[in-house]
Amino acid sequence: MNDDIEQAVAAAFREAWGQVVATLIRVTGDWDLAEESAQDAFAQALDRWRRDGVPRRPGAWLTTTARNRALDVLRREAVGAQKLREVAVLARDEGPYDPEFDEDSGVGDDRLRLIFTCCHPALPIEARVALTLRTLAGLTTPEIARAFLVPEATMAQRLVRAKRKIRNAGIPYRVPPAHLLPERTTGVLGVLYLLFNEGYAATTGADLVRTNLCAEAIRLARVLSRLMPDEPEVLGLLALLMLHDARRGTRVDAAGDLVTLEDQDRSAWDRPEADEGAALLETALRRGRPGPYQIQAAIAACHTTAATAEETDWADIAALYGELRRFVPSAVVRLNRAVAVGMSEGPDAGLALVAELEEEGELDAYHLLPATRADLLRRGGRPAEAAAAYERALELVENASERRFLEKRLAECRSAQGPFVGGVKAPRATAGPG
Repeated sequence: MNDDIEQAVAAAFREAWGQVVATLIRVTGDWDLAEESAQDAFAQALDRWRRDGVPRRPGAWLTTTARNRALDVLRREAVGAQKLREVAVLARDEGPYDPEFDEDSGVGDDRLRLIFTCCHPALPIEARVALTLRTLAGLTTPEIARAFLVPEATMAQRLVRAKRKIRNAGIPYRVPPAHLLPERTTGVLGVLYLLFNEGYAATTGADLVRTNLCAEAIRLARVLSRLMPDEPEVLGLLALLMLHDARRGTRVDAAGDLVTLEDQDRSAWDRPEADEGAALLETALRRGRPGPYQIQAAIAACHTTAATAEETDWADIAALYGELRRFVPSAVVRLNRAVAVGMSEGPDAGLALVAELEEEGELDAYHLLPATRADLLRRGGRPAEAAAAYERALELVENASERRFLEKRLAECRSAQGPFVGGVKAPRATAGPG
């Protein structure tokens, strides 16, 4: 019985944490009080649900309990007119609080407000990601610090500064007006994609994949897609994340070493997730407003729908990267296109594009630039030159799993006996995880 209750509370936490916190931030304006009251409500649920059973609507129960706790705190601290007004707001309806039918602003609007507030452009990008994880996903400060490989004290200060910035700068807790919505939506999508990307292909550390970050990014993207169902780029982002995530379990082997896309066991891909992602992409494209996330999702779909690596339509992928450049004119997108061109037209064609990027110098510190050159040289049967490029990539790489992969390829090239097939790992960042 205890295990069942703990599982019920855990499920409610995953589903309702953001809802509860968002509602309390709206009615109190106090981020810390909202989080503390939500934590207290979930703690009470463990005891009360064991005694009384799981309520029919756990989210409404938790919101009411958290609201009452916040009301008690404000009553004890009501020493000024502003605090008394806050008490009045919370106390105006002493009956059970139902967030789904709140006339002023239902839970959907509350969570949408919270997402846009966490991702306000006035906040540094790292603060936006941390605040989103804390308030919407309910991750603890130590968990967020571990996820991004920074000391707990550093992450705590980052969160404190973000909340202080929101308060002192008077950042409004609202969905932006219509004329600002496209610009701000792009920022929100960027935060969720950055979160997923860091989980899918970690920049540093021992593990290539951090499953918890991938799961939280997808969960939050689902929330956003329910709140903004008519926005095709929101659907495009969710489709992109799901299409990549469908391959997540095959990207590393039992030893934690990188497995390249063409060497992955396609029968082990999560087909229901891939199919859902493809269906979401079709829905988005029918809106007739293409954007960068929809294009990236289409690229990912080219990979997940190919029955074998040899059947991958690299010419189509190269064309899609060319289209993506109209929206995201970055060097990383061009590097991804070089990979696709090298696969569709031959290594020399890809190497010519890589050479242009090397001459420009924008990606000098990016390990996947020399790694791409190395792989194209290896495919072209030039192992000595490939070895030199792999050595340069190893000077730049920070992730331990990727380092082991590059060392393996380097050893093959040095011996000139390894199998010179397979192995392109598409650059991540703007153009998407490999």
